[in-house]
Amino acid sequence: MKKIKIKHHKTVLIIFILLLCILSFLYYDLIFRTSYAKDEFSSQVEKIAEQNENPIFKIQKILIYSSANAIDKSENESLQDLSILQYSDIAITIDNTSTVYDLTNENTVKDLYIDNISISTGSDKGHQYVNYKSPFDFAEYKEIKELNSDKIEYHIVNTNEENNNTDYGSPTFYADCSNPITLEYMNQDIITNYAASSDSNTISFNGKVLQEAGINLNDINYSLNFTIHIVNNLNEEFICPVRLKVDLSGEDGGIYKGYKYDNTSVSGYEYNFIKIVKR
Repeated sequence: MKKIKIKHHKTVLIIFILLLCILSFLYYDLIFRTSYAKDEFSSQVEKIAEQNENPIFKIQKILIYSSANAIDKSENESLQDLSILQYSDIAITIDNTSTVYDLTNENTVKDLYIDNISISTGSDKGHQYVNYKSPFDFAEYKEIKELNSDKIEYHIVNTNEENNNTDYGSPTFYADCSNPITLEYMNQDIITNYAASSDSNTISFNGKVLQEAGINLNDINYSLNFTIHIVNNLNEEFICPVRLKVDLSGEDGGIYKGYKYDNTSVSGYEYNFIKIVKR
């Protein structure tokens, strides 16, 4: 058997060095860079955890008032062409003094907006949307307009003079978090062309109308999700995803008795605003 003789030793050495460089690059790319990314991610998670252990902003209380109404579209208000709707007024109180007790640039609000709004219900009945509602109209029926954008942006009130000149018909929030975020959930046209029974010349213009019209509450119970964004006066950004699962029923009849009122003080990490850590 003849031995294979290598004549071009220099060429072989160059190829060997090239292969070594390629292997080194692959090691760096697959091992070192992956390891670095993991360390970087772990570092970011630890940093976020440290900065959110004592949150500057958190949700303190959520109040939900739910009722219903009937819009009479018939001639001479004969109650023969009614559109049934259900609405919920939502007030969210923000606590900004549990970590920083005095008002500073850190715990006062420069910008606030809500986005990532999504709604799901127990059926396809009605047309659902959410928008701002003036606190002066809270717990009473007030028609609201459907959003024409993907977010609700709030005007921030900073002074008493500005407060006196503010139109609360548009989204408004105090820089010191002393007023709640107020919203309305609307489910329009759950039933259309509904007519009051022939032996009745009246109808309830509240949650009782849902029972009178034979609307199953399981069909209109809903889940509402959105994200609240706060920017403080240090230009630091905080976010809090909100998930509300609203059950309109209850042992006492729930909304069928006219209205349902849920006033809940909340606690837990899911109600803390997370500070966005910028690289």
